[in-house]
Amino acid sequence: MTLYYFKMSGHAGSLISFNIIGSSLSSLKNCLPYINTGMEIATNVAFDLIENGGDEVDINSMENVMIEYAAMDRELNQYIQSVEETIHQIKRDQPEKIPDLKALVKEKFSALQDRNTGADLRRNERYLQFKDQLKEMRKQVGPLSDTDGEQPAEELDEDVTVTQTQMNFICPITQMEMKRPMKNKVCSHVYEKEAIIKMIQNRHQKNKKACCPKVGCSHSDMKITDLVPDAFLKRAIENRNKQNGLQST
Repeated sequence: MTLYYFKMSGHAGSLISFNIIGSSLSSLKNCLPYINTGMEIATNVAFDLIENGGDEVDINSMENVMIEYAAMDRELNQYIQSVEETIHQIKRDQPEKIPDLKALVKEKFSALQDRNTGADLRRNERYLQFKDQLKEMRKQVGPLSDTDGEQPAEELDEDVTVTQTQMNFICPITQMEMKRPMKNKVCSHVYEKEAIIKMIQNRHQKNKKACCPKVGCSHSDMKITDLVPDAFLKRAIENRNKQNGLQST
């Protein structure tokens, strides 16, 4: 257990366990994947609404949900940052008296929040990806028909089929159909999640740069942070497999 010792006048001393604080931080960080899951669910709901000719108001409500998740993500990350900066400050300054940790964290957290703006949320990476994918989905499905604002299910199926034939579902690394496609923000190529992460990690462990495995791509310095889930492609793969399953029965 990592302990930090504070000298206190008139006292034998006091011990603070940064291991306990570290454990609490880990618990906070474990909440981040739940936010990502919520964003993924909201994205899939929006896709469902577009594919089935849903009301535009309902589709826009999913955008509002994404903004709310972006706000949660920002707040949680800023709080984690405040705690980490407080720990670093104490270890660096080594004060003689035990500081009010809660007050220090609150002060740093408030300073970060004071700089927040609504525009920040709309620059959230997952939100921007959501907007791009919705735009692509609308383009592929096409405008709603004038009949009660709905497009016939048969036409929707045809649109989805055409869209899927125009896509490459094969990972350039595994040469197998992707299940969890990850898109490269730099060059826009897509790979199977486990395969691309393993490839990048292996290259970095050898102190070498990771090149995009897509033939002809010039991106020669890939990082794991360049990758984002491609919910649109994942959706297309699942729809194609679902249709193939129905056709085979």
